[in-house]
Amino acid sequence: MKRSYRGVLLLCGILMLNIVVTQYVVHQYYYQHYKTTILFAIVNVILFPLALFIYRKEKNAGERRVANDK
Repeated sequence: MKRSYRGVLLLCGILMLNIVVTQYVVHQYYYQHYKTTILFAIVNVILFPLALFIYRKEKNAGERRVANDK
């Protein structure tokens, strides 16, 4: 199953955003900025389904490309 570069790059970008947002949440929690912590925790929770959606879309597109090549 082949993956497109676009899908891989999008997933890498979302993973990078997840890491950055998680680090920011920890930093803000340490300095007791709870409103900002909750805001970025929600952003982190929203990023996961987005990554899952992109993964499934690319997986299905890869399966269609393989089927068309046969």
